[in-house]
Amino acid sequence: MRFIGGVIEKLQRHPKRIVFPEGCEPRVIQAARQFFALRLGVPILLGDRAAIKEAAAGLNVSLEGIRLINPAESPYLDSFVKRFLMLRRGKGIEEPEARDAMTKFNYFGAMMVAMKQADGLISGTNEVSGSVLRPLFQIIKVAPNTTTASSCMVMEVEDTRFGDRGVLFMGDCGVIPDPTVDHLADIAVSTARFARQLSGIRPRVALLSYSTRGSATQTGLMKIKAATGLAQQKAQKQCLDADFDGELQVDAALIPEIASRKVPDSKVAGNANVLIFPDLNSGNIASKLIQHVARANAYGQILLGLDRPAADVSRGSSAHDILGVAAIVGLQSVEYQKLYPGAGEILPGDL
Repeated sequence: MRFIGGVIEKLQRHPKRIVFPEGCEPRVIQAARQFFALRLGVPILLGDRAAIKEAAAGLNVSLEGIRLINPAESPYLDSFVKRFLMLRRGKGIEEPEARDAMTKFNYFGAMMVAMKQADGLISGTNEVSGSVLRPLFQIIKVAPNTTTASSCMVMEVEDTRFGDRGVLFMGDCGVIPDPTVDHLADIAVSTARFARQLSGIRPRVALLSYSTRGSATQTGLMKIKAATGLAQQKAQKQCLDADFDGELQVDAALIPEIASRKVPDSKVAGNANVLIFPDLNSGNIASKLIQHVARANAYGQILLGLDRPAADVSRGSSAHDILGVAAIVGLQSVEYQKLYPGAGEILPGDL
């Protein structure tokens, strides 16, 4: 709770509105209640109002301070349908299809965030990732001057020797299955920028591999090396003060004694606080191993590179996990344009 306690304290000074499309889910109701009780802002639950009230009563949870919205009955439904038709006109979507989409909770929630009726979105407790990501990519899309949307898991382990006092930022563990060199570089930079904004730390970014600066010439290793160099260039252009190194094995990235033998000249090795995985398989497996074997507090997937803040949580998330993610997304939104200049702007024709 060290890390998330700090996030909660900061957000209490700038409360935000977070929409939860899975409003009938017990863990979401519990997290929403805590979000309000901790004075973090206004939680918004989407779903049938009677069903949400029944679920909350069964949990003996008060809905005081929590907004309940049924998309099918919302006075904003017609304007959301028109906006969705405009966004998807190139796909040949007709009004009935657009209306059907807007009555779906993830689509309605994404449109609320897009139209600034909420500051962030949390979904995924009962949905596969595609059902969460598809509406976001169709409605919110990527931020200006950004080409790659990815995700970050924030891990807090008990042993404070790892990362930044026990906190590790891990990307990409949830979006891009087989990233290219450009993707990896973008993931490294966006995760580093996110870590700096959230914690104020100097990011020490390790691009991970099965080899530590080896002489092997396999395609996978060459990709990691190329991505490391490209990430350094991108960070310099963006005036991001961070260190990058790769390819590094995970023990060389995290353990000072091992790093001193393998890469004694590295500014990152042995002290990495940002870990970038070569593909989605390794990232997702590693994040779940750390969460369950090391009993780490896991907060994610925080989506990076989108025009608005959002997160796709795991179906295995607890109410505590969901609350933590909501607090992080809320804090992200406080200064989101510093992460992505130009993000969140609504054009005159959008209203």
